[in-house]
Amino acid sequence: MALSVGTMAPNFTTIDDEGKTVSLSDFKGKVVVLYFYPKDDTPGCTKEAQSFRDNYEQYQGKDMVVLGVSMDDQASHKMFKEKYGLPFQLLVDSDGTITKAYDVDGGGYSKRVTYIIDGDGKITYVDEKVKTDTHAQDILAAAGL
Repeated sequence: MALSVGTMAPNFTTIDDEGKTVSLSDFKGKVVVLYFYPKDDTPGCTKEAQSFRDNYEQYQGKDMVVLGVSMDDQASHKMFKEKYGLPFQLLVDSDGTITKAYDVDGGGYSKRVTYIIDGDGKITYVDEKVKTDTHAQDILAAAGL
């Protein structure tokens, strides 16, 4: 079962699709949409990523950060990001450390779960019933922004 609303989001440090080091704490003061997905370049995961891509300007306008996380490696993330023109970072979790910390381990892959984390690092919303094609709009509505 995913982490609960009101829980402090576990901090993490990893690399993104470009090999840059990224920590959750880098985004202190901003609202972070941390979305976990099973696998790069699969039908549902592609729809979900495209939903965020197509609505990305609305997120930037609200000073929200979108971060995608799966257990794929950097090369896979880079290809996926380039193929679909994704404007946000994809975080590498090859060993499943972040996936486990957020309690979304599906047994070798990340379950499709999205967290909204406030500027203080507290989880304010959890979506475990993701509709991939409308997910970005659903999260904006849930954030009340």
